[in-house]
Amino acid sequence: MEKYDFKLIEAKWQQYWEEHGFYQVSEDPSRPKYYVLEMFPYPSGNLHMGHVRNYAIGDVVARFKAMNGYNVLHPMGWDAFGLPAENAAIQHGIHPAIWTLANIENMKRQLKTMGISYDWDRELATCKPDYYKFTQWMFLKLYQHGLAYKKKSAVNWCPSCQTVLANEQVVDNSCERCEAVVEKKQLEQWFFKITDYAQRLLDDLELLPGWPEKVKTMQRNWIGRSEGCQFDMQIAGSDERISVFTTRPDTVFGVTYMVLAPEHPLVEKLAQNTPEAAAVNEFLDKMRHLSDIARASTELEKEGVFTGAYAINPMNGEEVPIWIANYVLMDYGTGAIMAVPAHDQRDFEFARKYGLPIRVVIQGEDTPLDGADLTEAYEGDGKMVNSGLFDGLSVEAGKAAVIDYMEKNGIGSRAVNYRLRDWLISRQRYWGAPIPIVYCQECGIVPVPEEDLPVLLPEDVEFKPSGESPLNYVSSFYETTCPGCGGKARRETDTMDTFVCSSWYFGRFCSPHEDKQPFARAAVDYWMPVDQYIGGVEHAILHLMYARFFTKFLYDIKWLSCQEPFTNLLTQGMVLKDGSKMSKSKGNVVSPEDIINTYGADTARLFILFASPPDRDLEWSDAGVEGAYRFLNRVWRLVGDYRKVLQKQDSIGSELDEATRQLRFKTHAIIKKVTEDIENRFNFNTAISAIMELSNQLGAYRDHPRPHAGVVREAVETLLLLLSPFSPHICEELWHMIGHENSICLMSWPKYDKDALVQSEVEMVVQINGKVRDRIMVATGSDDETVRQQCLQSPRVLQQLEGKTVQKFIIVPGKLVNIVAR
Repeated sequence: MEKYDFKLIEAKWQQYWEEHGFYQVSEDPSRPKYYVLEMFPYPSGNLHMGHVRNYAIGDVVARFKAMNGYNVLHPMGWDAFGLPAENAAIQHGIHPAIWTLANIENMKRQLKTMGISYDWDRELATCKPDYYKFTQWMFLKLYQHGLAYKKKSAVNWCPSCQTVLANEQVVDNSCERCEAVVEKKQLEQWFFKITDYAQRLLDDLELLPGWPEKVKTMQRNWIGRSEGCQFDMQIAGSDERISVFTTRPDTVFGVTYMVLAPEHPLVEKLAQNTPEAAAVNEFLDKMRHLSDIARASTELEKEGVFTGAYAINPMNGEEVPIWIANYVLMDYGTGAIMAVPAHDQRDFEFARKYGLPIRVVIQGEDTPLDGADLTEAYEGDGKMVNSGLFDGLSVEAGKAAVIDYMEKNGIGSRAVNYRLRDWLISRQRYWGAPIPIVYCQECGIVPVPEEDLPVLLPEDVEFKPSGESPLNYVSSFYETTCPGCGGKARRETDTMDTFVCSSWYFGRFCSPHEDKQPFARAAVDYWMPVDQYIGGVEHAILHLMYARFFTKFLYDIKWLSCQEPFTNLLTQGMVLKDGSKMSKSKGNVVSPEDIINTYGADTARLFILFASPPDRDLEWSDAGVEGAYRFLNRVWRLVGDYRKVLQKQDSIGSELDEATRQLRFKTHAIIKKVTEDIENRFNFNTAISAIMELSNQLGAYRDHPRPHAGVVREAVETLLLLLSPFSPHICEELWHMIGHENSICLMSWPKYDKDALVQSEVEMVVQINGKVRDRIMVATGSDDETVRQQCLQSPRVLQQLEGKTVQKFIIVPGKLVNIVAR
């Protein structure tokens, strides 16, 4: 038989599948649908091993479901807007569109060499006008429903990239991309009001049993629901009031000072014309260079300054000093806290540092009553003390009683607070979807009419070394007329956060060629929601939260019938080398293209699916790749060795010899095992291991003097069918080699025969005093006495029992015998 030439085979079948449109699908109500989607990539230029793993996982699921009769939608596209393309334009003088589209072509070519079963007719790129036209449509819909608004906000500003950064893009107080020190800056920004959906986003996690619990926990923590009360503290000598939210109203009598976030609008007003003004302004300047993430860290040293003003505690009339501090954020609660140092560790550390009073109001069993004697804040359960008429109440009873008192006396009321903040979507960049808004001196903020979409990015732009958006300098773009009055107007020059583009792309895949609407209702009603979504856990919060928000909004305005976008979620682990994530800086990158050129796509796919369960990190192994390659070569030779036997046409009857019966048993046991591993657990590694077992059994059967052609054909065909989702090219070639005319991709997944799994004999392990001494074959269903007699007929067992007295037999039917002997 000719040598296994993977280059010839893989190119041949990739061309065949594409020419015959095997993976193009349309809605078919007569068949159950299955929508499998891997998170689409940013077109950086080349695939990396993380991509290979992600897409190989998705392809196994897609091929398996198709073979099980499902109408499978498996699309691919490109998350194509973003900062890297603009940086390339600045550094190399290449227009972002040219750079991006060239990268897409190269990555698409690389993907095709992997043999992934994508419906390329549905390909989309978020940077193309036919896509971002509807990203702008989404903005307009949110605006029309009061969910898109503009306000001045303190933002993370990168002075080098000249753009706003999300908190997650600030690492160690620096821009994650250019490492410049990040500043705080007040800018007019566009926001989406995701907070209106906070409770639904939280509650509906219960609708997602197919999501990993760790991802749902991350989302719950990000939404951060907390219950408590909100009340005002009046500023002494002023009519101004400061609103406070607390989850610990039981400690309100322990307030000894108050803290405002540096960004709080009252800060500068409070310190104005006071001796503390210079210190306050100096502190505010310092805070402009500290990110919210750094300020929220428990490891941050607490710092602050006194404003010179006092607030009045409405529960006891005490005046307490108002400070500003680095550990209070404007984005959480009201941007102001009542500080109770005896019962909050951050407040305790701050109070100790600045010599502020500490008053105990919750006493545990060993809690000193004098705050000066505390070595740390007491945050446990106990009884209220130093709290007037509430003394003696437990913490929980005290919370309810204090809130009841506040509500009865008009001081405050019960409230729910969320950590989740509204989504800042403005970006001061060129390479993004333009925000469809114009500003008119007469009409104010005016949305662009839907019929005028898309607002196109101008192509003839000049990129400045500073990184500032060139849209600010293209008069033909920003000079426009008002859709309302027809007068002169200025177009918004900010573009949208790229997360907006990826928050609805899964719907566009359902009908990507629509030019009048984002998607056809009949198509999304058929395909949505996505049945299986696959991607990295690094997207567990932002992307998944935003996609859920968009889906719920589109459901509310009657554009979708589902309230959640992804029924099941798989977060695959990273690909590591030498214990670290692959990266150019560490010099441990393995090129997928090199592996495919050296060993073939089938080998690359097989190794990366065999080396580790998909949800765990995978350690790269050159030896493992070579092992996968050797296995495929063994399969190639094995099927070649059986070609003459396969030309016969024996039917499978009941009269089979033991070796043949064992081969048939193994065939059907492996069908059962592989089916359950893929369908129920995504344990691709154990599924491949089982397929290797079947290959070994077939290899051993080659020595049979009279091989049964019917049983051999069943076993060989099963081997190829089970292996085909993992390594489709070699299986397609061998499928045709053994006489089939139709593609293996069109075949049904094999079903196991329960009767074939009934064995006349079972192998039992024989132990003596817990140590394995032999294995015996016993008729299925044998009673204990028969098993004992067969054990005592084994020469190896008798040898080990010589000079010993058998005290008892412990028998696990069909599995194990342990002989206790002394």
